[in-house]
Amino acid sequence: MKTLKIFSACLLLLPFVSCTQVTTNKGDAAIEKKVESLLSKMTLEEKIGQMNQISSYGNIEDMSGLIKKGEVGSILNEIEPMRINALQRVAIEESRLGIPLLIARDVIHGFKTIFPIPLGQAASFNPQVAKDGARVAAIEASSVGIRWTFAPMIDIARDPRWGRIAEGCGEDTYLTAVMGAAMVEGFQGDSLNNPTSIAACPKHFVGYGAAEGGRDYNSTFIPERRLRNVYLPPFEAATKAGAATFMTSFNDNDGVPSTGNAFILKDVLRGEWGFDGLVVTDWASASEMISHGFAADSKEAAMKSVNAGVDMEMVSYTFVKELPALVKEGKVKESTINEAVRNILRIKYRLGLFDNPYVDEKQPSVMYAPSHLEAAKQAAIESAILLKNDKEVLPIQSSVKTVAVVGPMADAPYEQMGTWVFDGEKTHTQTPLNAIKKMVGDKVQVIYEPGLAYSREKNPAGVAKAAAAASRADVILAFVGEESILSGEAHCLADLDLQGDQKALIAALAKTGKPVVTVVMAGRPLTIGKEVEESAAVLYSFHPGTMGGPALADLLWGKAVPSGKTPVTFPKMVGQIPVYYAHNNTGRPATRNEVLLNDIAVEAGQTSLGCTSFYMDAGFDPLFPFGYGLSYTTFKYSNVKLSSAALKKNDVLTVTFDLENTGKYEGTEVAQLYVQDKVGSVTRPVKELKRFTRVTLKPGEKKNVSFELPISELAFWNIDMAKVAEPGDFGLWVAPDSQSGEEVFFKVID
Repeated sequence: MKTLKIFSACLLLLPFVSCTQVTTNKGDAAIEKKVESLLSKMTLEEKIGQMNQISSYGNIEDMSGLIKKGEVGSILNEIEPMRINALQRVAIEESRLGIPLLIARDVIHGFKTIFPIPLGQAASFNPQVAKDGARVAAIEASSVGIRWTFAPMIDIARDPRWGRIAEGCGEDTYLTAVMGAAMVEGFQGDSLNNPTSIAACPKHFVGYGAAEGGRDYNSTFIPERRLRNVYLPPFEAATKAGAATFMTSFNDNDGVPSTGNAFILKDVLRGEWGFDGLVVTDWASASEMISHGFAADSKEAAMKSVNAGVDMEMVSYTFVKELPALVKEGKVKESTINEAVRNILRIKYRLGLFDNPYVDEKQPSVMYAPSHLEAAKQAAIESAILLKNDKEVLPIQSSVKTVAVVGPMADAPYEQMGTWVFDGEKTHTQTPLNAIKKMVGDKVQVIYEPGLAYSREKNPAGVAKAAAAASRADVILAFVGEESILSGEAHCLADLDLQGDQKALIAALAKTGKPVVTVVMAGRPLTIGKEVEESAAVLYSFHPGTMGGPALADLLWGKAVPSGKTPVTFPKMVGQIPVYYAHNNTGRPATRNEVLLNDIAVEAGQTSLGCTSFYMDAGFDPLFPFGYGLSYTTFKYSNVKLSSAALKKNDVLTVTFDLENTGKYEGTEVAQLYVQDKVGSVTRPVKELKRFTRVTLKPGEKKNVSFELPISELAFWNIDMAKVAEPGDFGLWVAPDSQSGEEVFFKVID
């Protein structure tokens, strides 16, 4: 498999529609006929059994009793082919109707070959990276019998305190929609019934990324207009890409838990979008509605979940326990049960499980195939972000004869894989230390002194030892960041500084007077302003996975050139959060000329600071804006032209511009198109990303690049809760990030 370095044209031109939609047509008469025939033979108990997902436990015999009685529709967390076949054999040969099991697993950014975490993949601004990563994961996972994954996570996340920001694509609706659709395509392939395809499950539906205070499982308060403008579009894009299943989220929004929310599950997902796949709860989220105070007991939890539109329950057993009585009492209609079971059976038929329920235990292993490793390495290269590069300290030149490799992440094979790697194996991870040694051979002396054994360690003696060793080198490479356990589900932080003595380590290295190149491997943006100041260069790599070491080595020595961009805004300090580029303006927006805290005169007048919307200690701007990333070369944008200065709602705006490589290295620039609706029936964001493209240029090369933007994509949910592209004035920027570029203007007319 070769990782493509260009976008799929369809993904760019039609951002919320997939080019190669998986066939999931409810009108497939043959499948529908089979579903109805099988459904007519099922008892109520067997129907409810299909709605029950259990986590694998014990030996085969422990689960066989339930399976024989038809009380299990899906099993998760089973990865042994022999056990999977044995369980399927019980379902096929020993249950009354022979309905196959749907085997599921959290395969988030790789099964064995681990790609960068999804936030890292988003930093590539390349949907092909996301598609390739999901395809590799599907090939490897399906080879052991897994046919359903709980990914992609396409929650919009604007609070890096939330540990699960690592699992998504960042803060932007458009970027998340494009990358999420690509992941769906990768997992599901061209057809669900291909044995290498696994059903995708976009999650968490919906709003989970807005958990209050960045604290996992917490409540959200998202009004409908914001829900529709910001949080729902990636899920609609996933639906159009053919996503087979959806997962409800843990959070309640405005008092209604998602698992019991008929508005999002019935009105929006089914009614507006026409989704005909399977909806599953998150782990025990049905019974957790009791803790929410939304259900009095498990009976009410089951009733509210199923009546809201949930088809399958993950592990909390309220459906199998309570639904028979609820149907008998008329509190849940059997027709509602029937519709849920139709959705479950339909997916099993589409996956080809009735015809081919077993996995070939004798097939050659596909794990860590060379093409998989190469794709993972390319993904890690494209996802790395160069944040600083003073005096062109990078790439490392041939004149450098001694490098010091320090820091707790330099040789941490488990940690660099990141969160959600249940099946990743650290023995197959290639670390920066080993990759650097292999690359330089005997041409460069490598001094290795980690200083800290792990990211949270406090060891002043170790820091001093590392600094002393590093002082003998020409260049210091400091690998810092987060252990994998510090991000992901239930791994939220109130403090986003580097943990342990890592801050002291960077400070001590800076005092040596040698150039410090800081490489951060983490699951979220960290507040590293001081460390950026102390470093000559900073390279940020959201946990890069199995091939992170060779990818980073290639980047450091210039065999590859950084091209990643920040998929989320980096705050200067936690107190700025939430900080994101697509915010609405205030009546008194910041001017960037305000007086800051340490410049305030004693007994200053109360209006001397400017009376605008900013922080006295942090100002207004973040540490790094969304879409930011440097290269070893430089790029010049010029000659921006619009096809028309006045367009109607059915028109397509063509934007052309020249992009020139003005530096001395071949490089790839992610050019970005932002738009602002100047005046609306409701306030609109100061900027919104509408297009992006990766352009590779040789030194001195210039290309004319174009974007096509249908005016219909300027639509938003307006004051009347209608999705409309309103007439009026618009600003437009073609730029390397969300804070740059010269504004041009156009109008939309009736």
